[in-house]
Amino acid sequence: MTDPTPLVAVATGFMAAKQLFAASELGVFSALGLGPATSLELAERAELPERSARILADAMVGLGLLEHRDGRYANTPVTEAYLAGRGGLDLRPHLAFWDALSYPHWLHYTSSMRSAQPGPFELDEARMGVFMNGVQTYNSLHAVMLAEHYDFGPHKHVLDLGGLSTAFLGEAAKRNPGLTGTFVSTPDFLRMVRGALDPALADRITFHEADPLTDEVPGQYDAVLLEHVIHRFDAEQNRTILRAARGVVEAGARLLVLDFLLDAGDGRRLDPVMAGEYLVIDGTVVYPEDEVHRWLADTGWKVLETRPLPGSPRVVIAEAV
Repeated sequence: MTDPTPLVAVATGFMAAKQLFAASELGVFSALGLGPATSLELAERAELPERSARILADAMVGLGLLEHRDGRYANTPVTEAYLAGRGGLDLRPHLAFWDALSYPHWLHYTSSMRSAQPGPFELDEARMGVFMNGVQTYNSLHAVMLAEHYDFGPHKHVLDLGGLSTAFLGEAAKRNPGLTGTFVSTPDFLRMVRGALDPALADRITFHEADPLTDEVPGQYDAVLLEHVIHRFDAEQNRTILRAARGVVEAGARLLVLDFLLDAGDGRRLDPVMAGEYLVIDGTVVYPEDEVHRWLADTGWKVLETRPLPGSPRVVIAEAV
């Protein structure tokens, strides 16, 4: 008889996600950040019933997010790094976003697939705070992964054109003391992102107001970053933005297009899953990789390679011709 395990594993995925969100919110990982613990000790630290602590901990063991040895539970390196709250990049705000906002919104998913339209998504002030904290936290992970997997060392002046987060220029600048950056976006968006920049980098990263769809982009650069840009625009708008990027660099300069992509040929699960997330939340588009390559060829860029970033989007690396 055919083994049903792959089907059951996917079908119970929503249960696994909810267990992860609950474990994070209820402090399981932060409690284990104090050291390995029995189920009773974990329950006392997290102020949970022992039954609940054991269920959550065993679920996380089964998902590979906790270890269980000699009767004690312990964080794995990934939960210690991102969910224990012990310094470094804390991804708990993004899990809170996925739990409080994204998870219930997926109840509209089948309707969204029938219509290719997002479900109703309203944000009051409190929900907007959860949304922004979650999105910016996940962007910070993407920025770290890009800076760790792409060498910004050869670049002196990098443009972030119409992006969503100053974290990308910030991470590149922290790792490369000779690098300066410019963040160009619309006035409304600049007001949202300026305050997130590390004050220690204020003398190396500047801001300019310009809409890349309609305005001349100021400055000259040796690299341009489009982070989380292309999924927000249609094909012709993306060509306009890519032409604007080409207009501020010399031949041989680099372009980094960071976004999720479909049909990349490596079977990576994250991109099509996020395509569903983008559609059901706000109707934005995760494009096929070959379509993005055509836009690049049409606008003066030659694709060099595409790199998938761990737990993050892909980055298409291109060169100005």
